[in-house]
Amino acid sequence: MSDVTVIGLGPMGSALARAFLRNGSRVTVWNRTSERAEALVREGAIFEPSAASAASASPIVIVCVANYEISRSIVRTEEVAAALAGRILVELSTGSPQDARESEEWAGLHGVDYLDGAILATPPQIGMPETPIFVSGSEAAFRRSEPTLKILAGNLLYMGESVGSASAWDLAALSTLFGAVFGFLHGARILESEGHRVDAFGSMIAEISPVLGQMIKHEGEVIQNGTYGNPQSSVKTCMGTAELWVRQAREARINSDFPDFTRRLLAQATQAGYENEELAAVIKVLREDRLR
Repeated sequence: MSDVTVIGLGPMGSALARAFLRNGSRVTVWNRTSERAEALVREGAIFEPSAASAASASPIVIVCVANYEISRSIVRTEEVAAALAGRILVELSTGSPQDARESEEWAGLHGVDYLDGAILATPPQIGMPETPIFVSGSEAAFRRSEPTLKILAGNLLYMGESVGSASAWDLAALSTLFGAVFGFLHGARILESEGHRVDAFGSMIAEISPVLGQMIKHEGEVIQNGTYGNPQSSVKTCMGTAELWVRQAREARINSDFPDFTRRLLAQATQAGYENEELAAVIKVLREDRLR
């Protein structure tokens, strides 16, 4: 019997399988197109001709495909469901907390121990000590599979038994990342408009990232505690920055989508009476939008 099965051999699934192989694990793989398995087989993996036989080959089965719709089309056949009974199924495909809850319910009905996971990394980062993977679901199943999953990510984060937690934390982290990247891209256009190097800008942001992280940590504490008064950086002050972004974009004739978006949110917070509160008070506007 193999130590682990990996179903789905796209760039990420292949990276998972290779991490296990580098660790000396016995790895079974399966993909809808067998050609993607050829290189892994040469590296020592065992290819099974069907998803059911691959699932039955190991006590831990990892599915990593593009989305849950594809995963369901593979896993929720009569043959694969039967093969998974009594095993741990770790879903590492991309989905929402609701996808995770529905998958856990299906797994429970078929005698499958289910864990939902989310990889906050790119394929080349798999297997590194600092790489994070969020996991949620049955704690007993997590403890049994933890040594195996730690091969993939030294920074393996168990988020609790509420199975949607891994996806929620992943989406929240990606929201932060994408917000930062979009801000960086607008910053790059500011510097380009003044003839500065963008790679130097990227290096500078990397160097000051701990300071930026402390700012975000503070905003999180403000929201959790509801302490928006005595701001370190008020909505009014940040509105001035957004207005300056917009003016610079107009003067330099560069795209203003990012500053326009920021100014619009800050304007809503100001109109709601939060201008003298901490920047984090903008979340009150976002909460109101949710209720409409």
